[in-house]
Amino acid sequence: MDKDNLTPAQKPTFYFIGVTTGKSSIMKVFPQWAVILNLGDCPIVGIDCKWHDEPEVYRRVVSFIKEDKLSLGALVTTHKIDLLKACRDLFDELGPYAALLGEISCISKRDDKLRGHAKDPITSGLSLEAFCPKDHWEKTGGEMCILGAGGSSLALTTYFMKSKPRNEWPPKIYITNRSKPRLEEMWNIHKKINPGIPVEYFHCPSPDDNDKVVNTLKPGSMVINATGLGKDAPGSPLTDAAQFPKDGFIWEFNYRGDLVFLDQANAQKETKNLTIEDGWGYFIHGWTRVIAEVFDISIPTQGPQFEQLSKIALQTRK
Repeated sequence: MDKDNLTPAQKPTFYFIGVTTGKSSIMKVFPQWAVILNLGDCPIVGIDCKWHDEPEVYRRVVSFIKEDKLSLGALVTTHKIDLLKACRDLFDELGPYAALLGEISCISKRDDKLRGHAKDPITSGLSLEAFCPKDHWEKTGGEMCILGAGGSSLALTTYFMKSKPRNEWPPKIYITNRSKPRLEEMWNIHKKINPGIPVEYFHCPSPDDNDKVVNTLKPGSMVINATGLGKDAPGSPLTDAAQFPKDGFIWEFNYRGDLVFLDQANAQKETKNLTIEDGWGYFIHGWTRVIAEVFDISIPTQGPQFEQLSKIALQTRK
């Protein structure tokens, strides 16, 4: 749907607010999930906004969902921080993580109230636990390096700071970002919630700057692309000269796009003995948590029904 020409829904409708929503697997997956989850005749409609769009654009989109009777809610990606910053006054309720982090990934309605939720601290944790052993940090002494200081990286650090015991913390977390304001916002939030995990923040305006941080990581460390580069914009936050840590874990938050970061990791997979994960698990957990919230239903995070939903999604993946 055109963000500048939002038309009233003709039937109960679920929205996806992103950048290139038409390219997402969810457009094929959701109709099949809707059958399994008994959601009825409810289409999913994408609303594309520019990366860091104008505040009035976000306000127009959120106001439309709030006022349109048959618009049920939305999943928000890429715009999580910008959208809430522009529209906080339009929400009647914010979940605890949304209020804490200043971002939302989910818009829902209850009793004529518009509600905003930040689901990523939950979904990022579920996704991480699916491929990284809980004792990895304690056993290897590896560090965590998150490239990008947007909503997803803030959510992942919150997961560790708010949910995990000391013996499951990374020994140190490094955060890099192209602009300083995002780093400062993250530092201010961490100051309130960090129980003692060492965190270093690096202003890295170029891929060469990110290379310097990654090249210092200890064996067993994890490197995460949380920048959106490779999906919402082409390229990678690293150059081809970057050296991933030996025995490291490499996590690409994206699952579609040119995925240059993933190609860079695969080029060193054998020589560095890397464990490489893309964003597919994050995709499944992220969407199922939001759908459960918007439609007020229970969707398990593991077990037969979750496996059925995962299998359906996998069949649509290119």
